Parts: sequence; C-alpha cells; structure tokens
Amino acid sequence: MVMKYLQRLGKSLMLPVAVLPAAAILMGIGYWIDPSGWGAGSPVAAFLIKAGGSIIDNIPILFAVGVALGMSKERDGSAALSGLVAFLVTTTLLSTATVAMLQGIDVEAVNPAFGKIGNAFVGILSGIIASLCYNRFHAVKLPDALAFFSGKRLVPIMTAVSMILVSVLLFFVWPPVYGGLVAFGEAIAKLGAVGAGLYGFFNRLLIPTGLHHALNSVFWFDVAGINDIGNFWSGEGVKGVTGMYQAGFFPIMMFGLPGAALAMYHTAKTKKKKQAASLLLAAGFAAFFTGVTEPLEFSFMFLAPALYFVHAVLTGISLTIAAMFHWTAGFGFSAGFVDFFLSSRLPLANQPYMLILQGLLFFAIYYFLFRFLIVKFNLKTPGREDDDVETITSAPGKDRFTTMAKTIYEGLGGDANVLSVDNCTTRLRVEVKDLKKVDKAKIKSTNVPGFKEVGSNGIQVIVGTNVQFVADEIAKIRKR
Repeated sequence: MVMKYLQRLGKSLMLPVAVLPAAAILMGIGYWIDPSGWGAGSPVAAFLIKAGGSIIDNIPILFAVGVALGMSKERDGSAALSGLVAFLVTTTLLSTATVAMLQGIDVEAVNPAFGKIGNAFVGILSGIIASLCYNRFHAVKLPDALAFFSGKRLVPIMTAVSMILVSVLLFFVWPPVYGGLVAFGEAIAKLGAVGAGLYGFFNRLLIPTGLHHALNSVFWFDVAGINDIGNFWSGEGVKGVTGMYQAGFFPIMMFGLPGAALAMYHTAKTKKKKQAASLLLAAGFAAFFTGVTEPLEFSFMFLAPALYFVHAVLTGISLTIAAMFHWTAGFGFSAGFVDFFLSSRLPLANQPYMLILQGLLFFAIYYFLFRFLIVKFNLKTPGREDDDVETITSAPGKDRFTTMAKTIYEGLGGDANVLSVDNCTTRLRVEVKDLKKVDKAKIKSTNVPGFKEVGSNGIQVIVGTNVQFVADEIAKIRKR
C-alpha cells in the first residue's frame, strides 16, 4: 500500500514537471537572442527570460497545486485550490518575518531554514495534505445554517486548519530536516564528479518505483540549496559546475538509449523484427527528441533486469565524465534534443557540444555492450520473447488506439475485473479486483513496451507517450 501511494505521488509530480518545458522554451529563446546581456540588450529577450523565470521561480506552488489535483479523487479543481491555500498558509506562518515575531528576535537571527520554507518539499507536502482533505471532506454535508460551506467549499477551509497544525509541527521539525537535507546535498556535492555519478546511478535505479522524483528534488530543485535546474536557467551559479546534475543525462537519453534500441532490434528474432522495430523506433526517437525514456526502459527493465542495472551504471559514468570535464547543459523537462538545443546558448552552458561527442561514444558503448550481453546470456529483450503470444494487427489512425484500448481492456478483465483506470505520462495505472484474471499475453499482444504488477491489485501498462489516447478510448469503453 505504501509503495502504491508513493507511485501515485510520483505520477502526480509529473503534472507540474510537464509545465517546465514552457519555461525552457521561453528562457532558451530569450538567452539565444541575448546570450551575454541576459536581456539587458534586448527588450524581447528580457520579456521571454522573465516570462520563463515566472515558471521556474514558482515550482513549489506548481507542485502544491499539481500534487493536490493528482492525488485527489475525481481530480477536482477545489483540490487544486486547496493545494494553493495549504502552501500559502504554511509559507506565511513560517516566513522569516513571522518566525522573528513569534520568537521575539531580529530577522537576522532567525534560523536560515525558514528562509527556504517555500521549497519543493513543502509544496509537495501541501499538495498531499490538500488531497487528503479533499478525499475526506468533499462530500460532507453541514447543518442547514452552514450549508453554504458544505461539500467542496469545506475542503479549502479544512485544509487551512490542517496546515496551521502542520505549520506548528514544521516550526520544530523543519530546521533539523533542512539541516539533514543540506548535509546530504553537501556530502554529494563534495564528491564532485563522483557524486554526480552516484546521483545518476541511483536516479535510474529508482525509475521502476517512481521514487526517483524524490531524489531529483534534492539536486534539481531548491530543497537542499543545490537547485541545479533553477540556477542553471536563471544564470545564477558557477559556469562549468552548475548543471552537473543534468548534463550527463544528455549523452544517455539522446544517444545511449537509442543505441540500446538498435542493439535490441538487431538481436530480435527474424520473424519478430518488424514488431520490435515499431516499438523500438518510436521509443528510441522519444528518448532522443524529448528525453522521455520510460517506453524504452520499461521494454527491457523487467525482461532483463541485469541489463537495466548496466544501464544505471552507464548513466552514472556519463554524469561523472560530464562533470569531470565541466561540460554542462540543462533541461526544463528532460535531457532530449529540444532542451539541449534551447539550453546550449544559456550563460552557464559550458562546451555543451562536447556532450554530443560523448553521446556518440555512449551510442557505440550501449550498442556493442547491449548486443554482446543479449546474445551471450540470451536475454529476453523485445523481439526475443518466447513464441507464445499472438500479436494483433494495428489499424491506421485513431482506430489504432481504439483497437489497442479494446484489447488491453479485455486483457485486464473488462468491467467485471477493472475497478479504476488512470494514466500518467507514459503508463496506464489500473486497479483490478483479481490479478489472476488479467490476461498478460493479450495485453502483450498490443506491442506495449511492458507491464508490471503493483501490490495486490494494481497493474501498470507501459504504453508510451501516446498513453493519453489509449486512456481516452478505455474511458469511452467503460462509459458504455
């Protein structure tokens, strides 16, 4: 149950994270126009940079709203509003000025932890509390005299009351927690390039659980004072250093994983090459162009876990190399071509095109190493599975998703077995009555990259970046 809840949290975090490309586009174009003056020499550049900064600077608020919406039943707007209320209550009550007044001391003497209270962690916590309040109070009916405040109107009120109590707790807990986070971040930072490599390694290992978002928040956002993404895009940092927790992902996502996809295609069974090609080509292109790697990673993550471990090690090595030579580039969403192109002329970008040369090297390493390991140990990568699955024929256009959704839904057990269906960026998240009634072979026949069981009655079907279209078609089926 705990793991399932944490995975839902990870999914909810993807909603606000998906907003970051807008900041990347705006700031990237602005810095491209005026790479040295940062907007001082061009009103247009200044306008774009400030517009992008308005998103980057308010990531904690986006997290509060996004998590509240994603974790609440029915994903209602009142939950999102409550997330904002929760964040505002906490950050106001625990602001430096308020704490100074409560403690009767000068503002300068307040613990510096309270100066960082408006961070991603508090944003996520605010969203969680707001979602819990929505799930508990959105259907409560008050006496007639107070009927106006019944139901969904009661949610923000109870959220505000709850966050007052949470703020009292944080008043005592946050300073040591903040100190621990800073110590952890500083410990990794002191390791320099090796620390960046360790971060990259564990980042990939946590992908299956969705807990990599928690690790990312320490290094990418302003939880422990590192704020690698925010500082890189705002130009506040050290050239060649800021961005070290992002740069090494570009050679992996743009080149390494496509190399792995090519290796898996070349080692696929002859009669399954066409089937494997359709999956691996789309997944490889998504990794290169957008940095969305889940479709490709899930295609071999559970089929060949040892191969995925190798992928995690290579990711760590890539981050170590990039950090060692001070090659930096950044992303607003993920380490794909779009973000690389937009960030390459940012003030803190340092020899970013060396990452392309590094990427070509990693393309070769991934291709030859994956091909050797797959053949040597007969790993069951896409196209090498046992011949026990009959593959459906995809229909053109929208009919393709209709056919795919119908087959997946039938494989899940249909109305008799499916309790709920949700989706994140690349996955269908399904709750079923009985996992034994799920026909995995039928689901697999749709050419999805993979699927996994979560807890006693959950299953995730990895579809890829077209998951929304499949989810919409399943929603239509469930309404009939």
